Amino acid sequence: MLSRRQALAAGVALIAARSAVAQAAYPDRPIRVIVPFAAGGNADIIGRVLQPRLQEKLGQPVVVENRPGAGGSVGAEAVARARPDGYTLLIGSNGPLSVNPVVQARLPYDATRDFAPVAMAMEVPHCLVVRADAPYRTVADVVAASRAAGGEALGIGTAGVASATHLSLESFKAATGARLLHVPYRGGGAAVPDFLAGNLPMLFTELSTGIAMQRDGKGRVIAIASPRRVAELPDVPTMIEQGVPDFTAGSYVGLLAPTGTPPEAMRRLSQAMAEIVAEPDFRARMQQLGGEAASGALVTPEGFANYIAQDLAKSRNAARIADIKPE
Repeated sequence: MLSRRQALAAGVALIAARSAVAQAAYPDRPIRVIVPFAAGGNADIIGRVLQPRLQEKLGQPVVVENRPGAGGSVGAEAVARARPDGYTLLIGSNGPLSVNPVVQARLPYDATRDFAPVAMAMEVPHCLVVRADAPYRTVADVVAASRAAGGEALGIGTAGVASATHLSLESFKAATGARLLHVPYRGGGAAVPDFLAGNLPMLFTELSTGIAMQRDGKGRVIAIASPRRVAELPDVPTMIEQGVPDFTAGSYVGLLAPTGTPPEAMRRLSQAMAEIVAEPDFRARMQQLGGEAASGALVTPEGFANYIAQDLAKSRNAARIADIKPE
């Protein structure tokens, strides 16, 4: 017959065993992945490329939910405030993680403390896109036309006020002297309908958005802000080749969870992401989008966290150059 002490010890052991089984069972219900931008932009595209792959790796339904607003802050806040159980995740990018902390004075979350990076998925350069019927063929053409417009600056759309593409645009204007009127939207994809309708002559956007329009014959990428030409558009020169010295700019996309997410959930998510980004078809898909799949340390929580910190420092410098103050 068990003594009272033995019975208590057995009970504690049973509870511990059940707890371990419960933790090991992650995930045991659907997972919600929030994209903090409108449909059609770079983050949304990557989120939907990841969705079926995460679903397969994790063995549970994965639902992508677009929650745009305030340059990604609305969706990011929703994840930051969510229960840290691994069932609400963020498709994070420059906007909510590296840009908003610099340009938004009253950010409703702490980009460094409120999120646990899981892994980067990819990086993609920014680009200058004009309508297919536009007369502009080079950066020099755009700069000359903007100056010739006098007081009526040419309009150019971005993913939003103080978004990553807005910071890149302001740096481009400072480097070239172009007189372009910034037209902000709620996400890169939100600018596309106006562009296609002829209401907007050009976009400064992620190459994943620009390359799709070029393939459809609805837009023309005339310059890419990358160190070298991309394989998918070998005839399109870089900004540097067109006389904008050392000009590079881009966006990253990755997966994050709320801080405090259980270690087992983080381990499963990290393992799933590492397997996904290593798949040849995923890497080929990223190349088709004009980007590059993450690799090495960037696919680890620590490496991705370090990258975000470095990009945040770059954003601070870009905002200083463009004289953008927190509002």
